[in-house]
Amino acid sequence: MSKPLILVTNDDGVYAPGIRALHEAVSSLGEAVIVAPERDNSAVSHSLTMNRPLRVIELEHNIYTIDGTPTDCVTIAINKILKQKPALLVSGINPGANLGDDISYSGTVSAAIEGTMYDIPSLAFSLAGNPPYDFEVAAAVAWKLASMALTMHLPPNTLLNINIPPLKAGEIQGIRFTRQGRRIYQDSIQETFDPWGRKHYWIGGGTVLWSGGDDTDEQAVRNGSVSVTPIQLDLTNHGGLEYLEQQWKM
Repeated sequence: MSKPLILVTNDDGVYAPGIRALHEAVSSLGEAVIVAPERDNSAVSHSLTMNRPLRVIELEHNIYTIDGTPTDCVTIAINKILKQKPALLVSGINPGANLGDDISYSGTVSAAIEGTMYDIPSLAFSLAGNPPYDFEVAAAVAWKLASMALTMHLPPNTLLNINIPPLKAGEIQGIRFTRQGRRIYQDSIQETFDPWGRKHYWIGGGTVLWSGGDDTDEQAVRNGSVSVTPIQLDLTNHGGLEYLEQQWKM
């Protein structure tokens, strides 16, 4: 019986330590192939490169890099590089959490979204905290959840967004299934001036405000648990749809 094919990708680039830790972790579960951007693509969301051709370079056996986005990497890997459809896609391990509204910007999560669009079970892994990052515990969590995804499968049209607290193995308070919280940044746009006095704007920083409750991804990680949030492809607000049908008489 052949080993399952596992596609490994990220948004931090092919040389990022997180993807190498993830690749090593899942290699015992099947044939793991890295297809990742050649440079950092953090916060590019689900963008595709459509204004220029893309170059694929094989760095070594089963490790490829593309001069594009995480979504570029996934779609080219599935359609042009891999010999068959993967049994699993894993993305990460991102250095830094992808919680709450960060999901909308995350290249790590978007790679998993693209895999799910191809009907491939897909997991996005992020390690919360601040540098320096130690990926040992996160890699062990990735192995456990990847092995479960291969055997237990996922709900249709659903990916898992997984955030791991920056703790030692014995300090992790288990794994919790959570919903997406709300993460709002205040004063995140900074004004700056170049040497000629021209005004520019720098997006980043600011004060983070959380809302959502005890069952959210952010609260689980704050309490020392691994957060596993199922994310669906269908973005329809079904409650909102019902409201419009009932209240907005057309």
